[in-house]
Amino acid sequence: MYKPLLDHIALYLNENPNSQESLEWVCTEIQQKLATYDWVGFYFHKPEKKELHLKAFAGKPTNHTVIPFGKGICGQVALSSQNFVVDDVSKQENYIACSIDVKSEIVVPLFIKGKSVGQIDVDSNTTHAFDKKDEAFLEEVNNLVAAYLLHSELNF
Repeated sequence: MYKPLLDHIALYLNENPNSQESLEWVCTEIQQKLATYDWVGFYFHKPEKKELHLKAFAGKPTNHTVIPFGKGICGQVALSSQNFVVDDVSKQENYIACSIDVKSEIVVPLFIKGKSVGQIDVDSNTTHAFDKKDEAFLEEVNNLVAAYLLHSELNF
């Protein structure tokens, strides 16, 4: 299930130079192809402000376009640089609700040249929606995106 999607993403990124459009396409493609992925977005660090800024997403619009480091799941990942899977967001103390429909979340940091520069964030309207296979898949997505961004106009 994941391998064909990863191949499709890799092919698309190799053929499309515009990073903003490409990140939006990746979010949309993942969100549309995987049933429990109800919202998919990329946040990137603004280290001078200790904030995450939403760069691209697919799903319902969110008011959380800027997240302070340490706040919510995304903010915690910005500090830890570790994957974070939440099976049931209602049981998580430091959680920012983007939608009342969200039941679980996974956030995987994105590394460029060994440095955490952002993350992919996925929300699901289903509890226990994510497992180790989802973590591995999103790590691979981030590897593809990192390689792409290294050669795009964003210059990390």
